[in-house]
Amino acid sequence: MAILKKKLEAGQYNLKDQVVSINRVTKVVKGGKNMSFAALVVVGDASAGVVGFGSGKAKEVPQAIRKGIEAAKKHLVRVNMTDTTIPHQVLGRFGSGHVLLKPAPEGTGVIAGGAVRAIMTSVGIQNVLTKSLGSANPHNVVRATFEALSQLRDKREVAALRGKPVEEL
Repeated sequence: MAILKKKLEAGQYNLKDQVVSINRVTKVVKGGKNMSFAALVVVGDASAGVVGFGSGKAKEVPQAIRKGIEAAKKHLVRVNMTDTTIPHQVLGRFGSGHVLLKPAPEGTGVIAGGAVRAIMTSVGIQNVLTKSLGSANPHNVVRATFEALSQLRDKREVAALRGKPVEEL
């Protein structure tokens, strides 16, 4: 499987964070309006192929970002890659958000929109073509991208499933 089930420790990686979206939320109460902020953050180590995302809510933006980073560090996943791209084409779905990921030749770069680009650069994928379909909601797009990354298989795993040696594929 692309995403391993064992828990990854955040301390052993050189994680860099990237804010995907910040949303101002207002709750109307008897005494007036209560404003707070929600932040969606992606953290990753490009050299290790590790990435995670988290959401944080607080009365101020820096605190919301800090909470998002802490949540992302608790949910790190490892992604299967081939050199600088992904092994095969995948489609991830979450809610009405769909994300299509296609491998690209060397020198193509990351062809992606905001939320998907943040994840691809954080995990260390340098050449990939993506298309975000359906919902443009950043939360759904991020979850659909993680769903797509979880579907990635490496050659050894596919060979084992088929009962063939790797050279035969």
